[in-house]
Amino acid sequence: MEVPWRPQWSQPPERLTPVGDLRASDADRERIVALLGEALADGRLSSEEHGERIGVAYSARTLGELTGLTADLIPAEAQPILVDDRPLHVLFGSVRRAGRWVVPVRMQVFAVLGTVELDLREAVLQRRHIVIDAQVLGGRLRLLVPEGVRVDVTGRTVLCSRDVRLRAAAGGDGPVIEVRGTILLGSLRARNPKRRWRDRFAKPR
Repeated sequence: MEVPWRPQWSQPPERLTPVGDLRASDADRERIVALLGEALADGRLSSEEHGERIGVAYSARTLGELTGLTADLIPAEAQPILVDDRPLHVLFGSVRRAGRWVVPVRMQVFAVLGTVELDLREAVLQRRHIVIDAQVLGGRLRLLVPEGVRVDVTGRTVLCSRDVRLRAAAGGDGPVIEVRGTILLGSLRARNPKRRWRDRFAKPR
């Protein structure tokens, strides 16, 4: 997971960078290039189109520039990079955000008798303090967060099971995911990824 860094003495920014204008990394570019290669191999792109898009991919500076290169190749939910700050809605089903995606500073989640799963292991946080505004009725909210991320539940939980079990972060100055809103007759669970067996016994350096 990536978070914006700011020195402690600096003032918080007054304006947020739009999710599509966040800077792309080399790994982001390679994700797009790999998908373009698959599209060339199966005929979705011609050699000329592939060459043009590859050039744009390697010169792209923002995530928004990259996502535009693959928008017509695969469905939105299967994109290698997801830049979408719209609310998540689920009714009698499930929705999952995982892989490389941008978590907006305020994320709205609505679930009625359904499940919303947010996997933040490879996500990019728009800010170090993220607010999830959850309105859940008879549904489930599942969070999978990397070690070092704190989850604070400040919203109302009514007749709801709440299970937040995270490994303590050294220093306590990591990113914060704050869950607001109301969860009624549902459940909230936050977990860290399971450690590999050998990592459980590894000594800190």
